[in-house]
Amino acid sequence: MGFLELLLLAVGLSMDAFAVSVCKGLAMERVTLSKTLIVGLWFGGFQGGMPLLGWLLGSRFSAYITAVDHWIAFALLVILGINMLREAGGEQDEEASASLGFRVMLAMAVATSIDALAVGITFAFLEVEILPAVTFIGVVTFLLSGLGVNLGNRVGTRFQSSAERLGGCILVVLGVKILLEHLGVF
Repeated sequence: MGFLELLLLAVGLSMDAFAVSVCKGLAMERVTLSKTLIVGLWFGGFQGGMPLLGWLLGSRFSAYITAVDHWIAFALLVILGINMLREAGGEQDEEASASLGFRVMLAMAVATSIDALAVGITFAFLEVEILPAVTFIGVVTFLLSGLGVNLGNRVGTRFQSSAERLGGCILVVLGVKILLEHLGVF
């Protein structure tokens, strides 16, 4: 996986965290550097940690499914991407909360990084250098989450659905690209 692909993947995975960060910023009366760092660390940490966990799981079983690994990577990325697109088009019924408490942030960080767990499984099949990849994903998510909190505090949720749509499209395109490369089209 090249740098551009990893960057697109990191941005795609970050879009859920970005959207939630925008909502957090909207709910906050005042955004400070410490609040920005807290949100960024939670989301960036989980977006970096979940693919590592997925990679560990995928590596354990990769010997049994190497004949179909490209199909698995394709299916996971396309399903995740379509799910993000579907969620972006739905009603935004979540109430924005300014809380940065442990329970609230843990739940949000886990919820926004489940797709990163599935991507980590595909990393095992694609033989990605995992530590640089997960670090990069975590840093990109950290930066975009911090940006989201500040943007949300300034302009509101106008970009939330667009961010989720962009992330979904990126994941679908990457899934199709992996499948086409394996089939020899590229």
